[in-house]
Amino acid sequence: MPSKLMEYFNKSPRIGSLSTADKAGNVDSGIFGSPRMTDDRTVVMGLGKNRTLANLQQNPHAVYLIMEPGASIMDWKGIRVYLKAQNIAISGPVLETFKAQMAKVAGEEAAKMIYATVSFLVTEVRPIIDMGQGWEKSV
Repeated sequence: MPSKLMEYFNKSPRIGSLSTADKAGNVDSGIFGSPRMTDDRTVVMGLGKNRTLANLQQNPHAVYLIMEPGASIMDWKGIRVYLKAQNIAISGPVLETFKAQMAKVAGEEAAKMIYATVSFLVTEVRPIIDMGQGWEKSV
């Protein structure tokens, strides 16, 4: 049975922001809709040959932020999922399987843009607004 986090994370449609930093601490943030939780500790996503990928090759830590608008700012929902890259595949069956799935969901053009797949370990989950309530502090 999927965890509450996994159900929330894998909602469709949804997009979020993935923030990364290189080894010198220079930050980047990009918008992504492809990340998927495959179990309650693992996130897999496809990347182009871009700054996000370059940063993850230097520094495995990242944060994926998902927000859902509400009637007022206090009604907005969301989570911050802290991640650590475990595997970056630029060839092989993991990449090819991901690209095939992407082609079915988003089309061949989207699949052609995928240069690598990254598997992350979820290291922490925090609410969008941290007032001491909501998601667990660590997983």
